[in-house]
Formats: sequence, structure tokens, C-alpha cells
Amino acid sequence: MNDTQHLSSQFDEDLARLRTSVLQMGGLVETQVAEAIAAYDKGDIASVKHIVETDRKINDLEKAIDDDCAHLIAKRQPAASDLRLVFGISKIVTDLERAGDEAKKIAKGVRRIYEAGQMPAQYGVGVRHIAEAALAMVRDSLDAFARLDVVLAEKVIRSDEGVDIEFKSIVRQLITHMMEDPRTITTSLDIIWIARAVERIGDHAKNVAEHVVFIVEGKDIRHPPKEAKA
Repeated sequence: MNDTQHLSSQFDEDLARLRTSVLQMGGLVETQVAEAIAAYDKGDIASVKHIVETDRKINDLEKAIDDDCAHLIAKRQPAASDLRLVFGISKIVTDLERAGDEAKKIAKGVRRIYEAGQMPAQYGVGVRHIAEAALAMVRDSLDAFARLDVVLAEKVIRSDEGVDIEFKSIVRQLITHMMEDPRTITTSLDIIWIARAVERIGDHAKNVAEHVVFIVEGKDIRHPPKEAKA
């Protein structure tokens, strides 16, 4: 093996390690979101501490991956397609870290509700359904990254609209609750913040999917041009 082949092989190994680290971080985020949803359903406020601890691990991984991306660019001077992968990874880990932050917000909101002696199920809103949809988006966006699968990434992007619609429906229902019975205001607001955090998790999963499209096709589809007015 000559020096060029050796450097190329080493670079491929570095990229593979980087992708593995992203998937490890994504797995932690997925678990964190699932635990936050379960805590909402079951009132398991003891799990809040674990969710917060997981968030610290996610933050540490984001910093480590960002450092690895910077070192890789400085040392290897990657070609255009590999450079897109490194830049895409840097953006993906930012969205994963923010999704983790939203899961932590859900957990803290759950703790407030149950410590106040309330039961979210009494409010009859579909937070569980929207949360399952957002979790599926996180899972699929990570699968799309693992396989660099544009078709799956585009499915995730389309799914975001449904989550947004459900979030607006939940807000309308809870506003009605608050108007009919002011005693529900505190808990209703907590549930709105939880639903908002879930909706934001869906947004971050959508962003990850958009970064996958950028990595594979070199197209930035985050801000499509507005159609020209007739």
C-alpha cells in the first residue's frame, strides 16, 4: 500500500467512526424521547432524573463530534462529496442535541403536572399520538442517515406537516378547556408546552432528513424558493 492509499484508507476509517458516533448520539436521543413519552403516559417522574442525565451525555457527544469534524477537515482536506458528509454531520448533531433538549423539557413538564396531583389523560388531548409520530420521525431520520436513503428522508420531511396539524388541534382543545374551567389553566399550559416540545422534536427530525438529502444530492432543500406570483 502506497502513502496515498494509506491516507485514503485512514480517511475512510475516520469517516466511518464519525458516522458511528452520530448514530450512537441519535440512539441516545431516541431513547430519551421514548422515555419522556412513557413518563407522560405513566406518571413515572422518577425517570426524569435519568432523562436529564442522558441529556448531558448527548451534549458531550455533540461537542466531541464537532471537534472530530473540525479535525477531519483540517487534516484530510476532503473532496466535495466527503466535505458534504462532514458538514452535514455537523448540522445533524446540532439538531439531535436540540431534540434532546426538547425531550428534557417534556420530562420536566411531566414532573410539574404529576407533582401538582394532576393527570394529563383527564384532558383528553392526543399528546401520545403526536409524540409517537415525532418519535417515528426521529427513528426514520436516523435510519435515512445510516443508509443515506433519500426516499426515506423525503418521507420524514412529508410527515412533519401531520405533526404540525395535530399540535394546533391540541392547542385549540386546551384553550377551550381553559376558557370553560379556569382551574385547568396551569396544567393546560404545561400540556401545551409539552406538545410544543414534541412538535419541535418533529421539526428537528425533519431537519436531519433535509441534511441527509444535502449529503447525498448536494441540494439544500431547507428553504425552497417561493413560487413567483402571477
